[in-house]
Amino acid sequence: MSRRFAAVVQLTSTSDVQRNLAMAEELVRRAARHGAEIVATPENTTFLGPHADKVRLAETLDGPACTLFSGLASELGIHLLLGSFNERATVPDRCHNTSVLFGPDGGRLAVYRKIHLFDVDVSDDLRFRESETIAPGSSVVVAETPLGRIGLSICYDLRFGELYRALRKEGATWLTIPSAFTLTTGKDHWEPLVRARAIENQCIVLAAAQHGRHDDGGLRQSWGHSAIVDAWGDVVAQAADGPGIALAEIDLSRVDQVRSSMPVEQHRRLP
Repeated sequence: MSRRFAAVVQLTSTSDVQRNLAMAEELVRRAARHGAEIVATPENTTFLGPHADKVRLAETLDGPACTLFSGLASELGIHLLLGSFNERATVPDRCHNTSVLFGPDGGRLAVYRKIHLFDVDVSDDLRFRESETIAPGSSVVVAETPLGRIGLSICYDLRFGELYRALRKEGATWLTIPSAFTLTTGKDHWEPLVRARAIENQCIVLAAAQHGRHDDGGLRQSWGHSAIVDAWGDVVAQAADGPGIALAEIDLSRVDQVRSSMPVEQHRRLP
Protein backbone atom coordinates (compact mmCIF):
# COMPACT_ATOMS: atom_id res chain seq x y z
CA MET A 1 0.00 0.00 0.00
CA SER A 2 1.64 3.21 -1.18
CA ARG A 3 -0.77 5.68 0.43
CA ARG A 4 -0.31 6.40 4.13
CA PHE A 5 -1.61 9.09 6.48
CA ALA A 6 0.89 11.20 8.41
CA ALA A 7 0.41 13.88 11.05
CA VAL A 8 2.45 16.53 12.80
CA VAL A 9 1.52 17.80 16.25
CA GLN A 10 1.87 21.47 17.19
CA LEU A 11 2.26 22.38 20.86
CA THR A 12 2.83 25.36 23.13
CA SER A 13 5.00 23.64 25.71
CA THR A 14 5.87 25.27 29.03
CA SER A 15 7.71 24.31 32.22
CA ASP A 16 4.74 22.15 33.28
CA VAL A 17 5.90 18.72 32.14
CA GLN A 18 2.69 16.89 33.02
CA ARG A 19 0.57 19.45 31.19
CA ASN A 20 2.82 19.21 28.13
CA LEU A 21 2.65 15.42 28.07
CA ALA A 22 -1.13 15.43 28.53
CA MET A 23 -1.57 17.83 25.61
CA ALA A 24 0.82 15.84 23.43
CA GLU A 25 -1.02 12.61 24.23
CA GLU A 26 -4.41 14.15 23.43
CA LEU A 27 -3.21 15.38 20.05
CA VAL A 28 -1.41 12.14 19.16
CA ARG A 29 -4.63 10.27 19.92
CA ARG A 30 -6.59 12.73 17.78
CA ALA A 31 -4.20 12.18 14.88
CA ALA A 32 -4.50 8.41 15.22
CA ARG A 33 -8.31 8.63 15.27
CA HIS A 34 -8.06 10.43 11.93
CA GLY A 35 -6.05 7.55 10.53
CA ALA A 36 -2.45 8.75 10.95
CA GLU A 37 0.04 5.89 10.81
CA ILE A 38 3.03 8.08 11.59
CA VAL A 39 2.83 11.03 13.99
CA ALA A 40 5.55 13.49 15.02
CA THR A 41 5.62 15.95 17.92
CA PRO A 42 7.86 19.06 18.13
CA GLU A 43 11.19 19.85 19.71
CA ASN A 44 10.98 20.34 23.48
CA THR A 45 7.72 18.41 23.66
CA THR A 46 8.17 17.66 27.35
CA PHE A 47 9.63 20.94 28.61
CA LEU A 48 10.11 24.48 27.36
CA GLY A 49 10.88 26.52 30.46
CA PRO A 50 13.86 27.92 32.40
CA HIS A 51 17.08 26.45 31.06
CA ALA A 52 18.54 25.40 34.40
CA ASP A 53 15.38 23.39 35.12
CA LYS A 54 15.74 21.68 31.76
CA VAL A 55 18.94 20.04 33.00
CA ARG A 56 17.58 19.38 36.49
CA LEU A 57 14.48 17.65 35.12
CA ALA A 58 16.29 15.64 32.45
CA GLU A 59 15.18 12.01 32.09
CA THR A 60 16.68 8.81 30.75
CA LEU A 61 15.47 6.89 27.70
CA ASP A 62 13.58 4.66 30.14
CA GLY A 63 12.00 7.61 31.96
CA PRO A 64 8.35 8.74 32.08
CA ALA A 65 8.30 10.61 28.74
CA CYS A 66 9.68 7.77 26.63
CA THR A 67 7.60 5.25 28.56
CA LEU A 68 4.44 7.24 27.75
CA PHE A 69 5.31 7.55 24.05
CA SER A 70 6.28 3.90 23.77
CA GLY A 71 2.96 2.90 25.28
CA LEU A 72 1.04 5.25 22.97
CA ALA A 73 2.77 3.90 19.88
CA SER A 74 1.98 0.34 20.92
CA GLU A 75 -1.63 1.03 21.92
CA LEU A 76 -2.40 2.99 18.76
CA GLY A 77 -0.32 0.81 16.43
CA ILE A 78 1.55 3.78 14.91
CA HIS A 79 5.04 5.04 14.29
CA LEU A 80 5.47 7.85 16.80
CA LEU A 81 8.26 10.42 17.01
CA LEU A 82 8.89 12.12 20.34
CA GLY A 83 10.24 15.24 18.66
CA SER A 84 12.61 15.91 21.49
CA PHE A 85 12.98 15.69 25.23
CA ASN A 86 15.71 16.68 27.66
CA GLU A 87 17.72 13.47 28.06
CA ARG A 88 20.10 13.05 30.97
CA ALA A 89 23.77 13.28 29.89
CA THR A 90 27.09 12.37 31.46
CA VAL A 91 28.45 15.88 30.83
CA PRO A 92 28.18 18.03 34.00
CA ASP A 93 25.41 20.68 33.92
CA ARG A 94 24.27 19.58 30.45
CA CYS A 95 21.60 17.35 28.96
CA HIS A 96 20.97 16.12 25.43
CA ASN A 97 18.23 17.42 23.16
CA THR A 98 17.03 14.01 22.00
CA SER A 99 14.51 12.76 19.43
CA VAL A 100 13.18 9.20 19.71
CA LEU A 101 11.25 7.20 17.11
CA PHE A 102 8.99 4.39 18.37
CA GLY A 103 7.52 1.62 16.24
CA PRO A 104 3.95 0.24 16.31
CA ASP A 105 5.02 -2.36 18.87
CA GLY A 106 6.33 0.37 21.19
CA GLY A 107 9.97 -0.48 20.57
CA ARG A 108 12.63 2.20 20.07
CA LEU A 109 13.62 2.33 16.42
CA ALA A 110 16.02 5.26 16.60
CA VAL A 111 17.54 7.77 19.01
CA TYR A 112 19.01 11.02 17.69
CA ARG A 113 20.81 13.67 19.75
CA LYS A 114 20.80 17.15 18.25
CA ILE A 115 24.13 17.94 16.60
CA HIS A 116 23.91 21.66 15.78
CA LEU A 117 23.27 23.93 18.77
CA PHE A 118 21.48 27.29 18.59
CA ASP A 119 24.08 29.82 19.80
CA VAL A 120 23.05 33.12 18.20
CA ASP A 121 22.92 36.89 18.55
CA VAL A 122 20.32 37.66 15.89
CA SER A 123 19.09 40.86 17.54
CA ASP A 124 18.80 42.58 20.91
CA ASP A 125 15.67 40.52 21.50
CA LEU A 126 17.11 37.22 20.35
CA ARG A 127 20.27 36.08 22.09
CA PHE A 128 20.45 32.39 22.83
CA ARG A 129 23.11 29.93 23.99
CA GLU A 130 21.81 26.39 23.69
CA SER A 131 25.30 25.05 24.34
CA GLU A 132 25.11 26.33 27.92
CA THR A 133 22.68 23.53 28.79
CA ILE A 134 22.90 21.04 25.90
CA ALA A 135 25.65 18.56 25.06
CA PRO A 136 25.66 17.97 21.28
CA GLY A 137 25.32 14.62 19.60
CA SER A 138 27.57 13.48 16.76
CA SER A 139 25.78 10.68 14.89
CA VAL A 140 23.68 10.72 11.72
CA VAL A 141 20.61 8.58 12.41
CA VAL A 142 18.30 6.81 9.93
CA ALA A 143 15.66 4.28 10.97
CA GLU A 144 14.45 1.38 8.85
CA THR A 145 10.63 1.10 8.89
CA PRO A 146 7.86 -0.43 6.74
CA LEU A 147 7.06 3.16 5.65
CA GLY A 148 10.58 3.69 4.34
CA ARG A 149 13.83 4.88 5.88
CA ILE A 150 13.34 7.85 8.21
CA GLY A 151 16.13 10.36 8.81
CA LEU A 152 16.11 12.25 12.10
CA SER A 153 17.10 15.84 12.85
CA ILE A 154 16.09 18.65 15.23
CA CYS A 155 15.35 22.35 14.66
CA TYR A 156 18.62 24.30 14.12
CA ASP A 157 19.94 21.30 12.17
CA LEU A 158 17.60 22.55 9.43
CA ARG A 159 20.16 25.19 8.43
CA PHE A 160 22.87 22.63 7.68
CA GLY A 161 22.15 21.02 4.34
CA GLU A 162 25.06 18.64 4.64
CA LEU A 163 23.28 16.73 7.40
CA TYR A 164 20.28 16.07 5.16
CA ARG A 165 22.58 15.10 2.31
CA ALA A 166 24.07 12.50 4.67
CA LEU A 167 20.58 11.27 5.62
CA ARG A 168 19.68 10.91 1.92
CA LYS A 169 22.91 9.01 1.28
CA GLU A 170 21.87 6.63 4.07
CA GLY A 171 18.66 5.95 2.15
CA ALA A 172 16.21 8.29 3.86
CA THR A 173 12.88 8.83 2.10
CA TRP A 174 11.40 10.71 5.08
CA LEU A 175 13.00 13.55 7.05
CA THR A 176 11.77 14.55 10.50
CA ILE A 177 12.46 18.12 11.66
CA PRO A 178 10.82 18.69 15.06
CA SER A 179 11.40 22.33 15.91
CA ALA A 180 10.85 25.36 18.12
CA PHE A 181 11.77 28.05 15.59
CA THR A 182 11.57 31.52 17.06
CA LEU A 183 9.14 34.10 15.74
CA THR A 184 12.08 36.24 14.56
CA THR A 185 13.70 33.54 12.45
CA GLY A 186 10.61 31.50 11.64
CA LYS A 187 8.65 34.18 9.81
CA ASP A 188 11.46 34.58 7.27
CA HIS A 189 13.24 31.23 7.14
CA TRP A 190 11.05 28.35 8.35
CA GLU A 191 9.04 27.48 5.26
CA PRO A 192 11.83 28.19 2.71
CA LEU A 193 14.24 25.93 4.60
CA VAL A 194 11.73 23.13 5.21
CA ARG A 195 10.72 23.10 1.55
CA ALA A 196 14.37 23.26 0.44
CA ARG A 197 15.27 20.16 2.43
CA ALA A 198 12.37 18.30 0.80
CA ILE A 199 13.24 19.54 -2.70
CA GLU A 200 16.99 18.99 -2.67
CA ASN A 201 16.75 15.54 -1.09
CA GLN A 202 13.48 14.48 -2.75
CA CYS A 203 12.12 13.35 0.60
CA ILE A 204 8.88 13.68 2.55
CA VAL A 205 9.33 16.10 5.45
CA LEU A 206 7.50 16.03 8.77
CA ALA A 207 8.13 19.39 10.45
CA ALA A 208 6.31 19.51 13.80
CA ALA A 209 6.80 22.82 15.59
CA GLN A 210 6.16 24.76 18.77
CA HIS A 211 3.86 27.79 18.62
CA GLY A 212 3.30 30.79 20.86
CA ARG A 213 4.82 32.03 24.12
CA HIS A 214 6.66 29.84 26.59
CA ASP A 215 7.63 30.45 30.24
CA ASP A 216 11.36 29.99 29.69
CA GLY A 217 12.34 33.18 31.53
CA GLY A 218 12.69 35.33 28.43
CA LEU A 219 10.61 36.80 25.64
CA ARG A 220 10.72 33.65 23.55
CA GLN A 221 7.87 33.15 21.13
CA SER A 222 7.75 30.26 18.66
CA TRP A 223 6.61 30.62 15.06
CA GLY A 224 4.59 27.42 14.68
CA HIS A 225 3.39 26.64 11.14
CA SER A 226 3.97 22.91 11.57
CA ALA A 227 3.99 21.37 8.12
CA ILE A 228 4.08 18.23 6.02
CA VAL A 229 5.93 18.62 2.72
CA ASP A 230 6.01 16.11 -0.13
CA ALA A 231 9.05 15.05 -2.13
CA TRP A 232 8.38 17.70 -4.79
CA GLY A 233 8.46 20.42 -2.13
CA ASP A 234 4.73 21.12 -1.95
CA VAL A 235 3.32 21.92 1.50
CA VAL A 236 0.49 19.41 1.67
CA ALA A 237 -0.64 20.21 5.22
CA GLN A 238 0.00 23.02 7.70
CA ALA A 239 -1.23 23.61 11.25
CA ALA A 240 -3.22 26.66 12.28
CA ASP A 241 -2.09 28.84 15.19
CA GLY A 242 -2.07 27.22 18.62
CA PRO A 243 -1.92 23.57 19.67
CA GLY A 244 -3.33 21.19 17.08
CA ILE A 245 -2.43 18.81 14.28
CA ALA A 246 -1.87 18.86 10.54
CA LEU A 247 -2.76 15.70 8.66
CA ALA A 248 -2.02 14.59 5.11
CA GLU A 249 -2.32 11.51 2.91
CA ILE A 250 1.11 10.68 1.56
CA ASP A 251 1.66 8.72 -1.64
CA LEU A 252 4.94 6.92 -0.98
CA SER A 253 5.30 6.06 -4.67
CA ARG A 254 5.58 9.80 -5.34
CA VAL A 255 9.11 9.74 -3.90
CA ASP A 256 10.25 7.24 -6.55
CA GLN A 257 8.43 9.19 -9.27
CA VAL A 258 10.15 12.45 -8.31
CA ARG A 259 13.54 10.79 -8.09
CA SER A 260 13.10 9.05 -11.45
CA SER A 261 11.94 12.17 -13.27
CA MET A 262 14.80 14.26 -11.87
CA PRO A 263 17.65 11.87 -10.93
CA VAL A 264 19.83 14.35 -9.09
CA GLU A 265 21.80 11.59 -7.37
CA GLN A 266 23.02 10.37 -10.77
CA HIS A 267 23.96 13.90 -11.77
CA ARG A 268 25.85 14.77 -8.59
CA ARG A 269 29.50 15.66 -9.32
CA LEU A 270 30.65 16.58 -5.81
CA PRO A 271 30.95 14.12 -2.88
